[in-house]
Amino acid sequence: MIPQLVLVAAVAENGVIGTGEAMPWHLPSDLKRFRDETWGYPMLMGRRTFRSIGRALPGRDSVVVTSDDSFFVPGVHRAVSVDDGLEIAARLAAARGVNAIMVIGGGDLYRALIGRADRLSITEVHARPEGSVFFPPIDRHLWQVVRRGETVTDPRDSAPTAHVVYERRRDG
Repeated sequence: MIPQLVLVAAVAENGVIGTGEAMPWHLPSDLKRFRDETWGYPMLMGRRTFRSIGRALPGRDSVVVTSDDSFFVPGVHRAVSVDDGLEIAARLAAARGVNAIMVIGGGDLYRALIGRADRLSITEVHARPEGSVFFPPIDRHLWQVVRRGETVTDPRDSAPTAHVVYERRRDG
């Protein structure tokens, strides 16, 4: 079984997803949704995304794509390329008995995989922060919205959000 490829991202109105190695917002409500959505699945990410998280997250397998030969974190799987990362994550998904790989950033990985993804799980952040890392444009001819909902916000959230799930169109 080939697992589905799901890109999970919080994206501002101007496409910003980060400022290098940090996110330009504080969204506790979205972090809870992210935890619930990714729990039990392998997560594929770039090295800077992993560094911004700072540790392997419990209940999930972390696969980090990096060319840095010195990168070693106990309990984290290192991949030397995107395809290597997908192979490792697919094996981990099979071992866990799940049918998806969660791609959680950053911008280079999203750009490399949006053409191969099956689903996009996007938190639309209703803000226009400064940033240097962007999510690739979502082509509405290739993607259809299958679910949309305003997020119940936490009083500590720095911006309102909506959660949108897209699936790849199979008719075009």
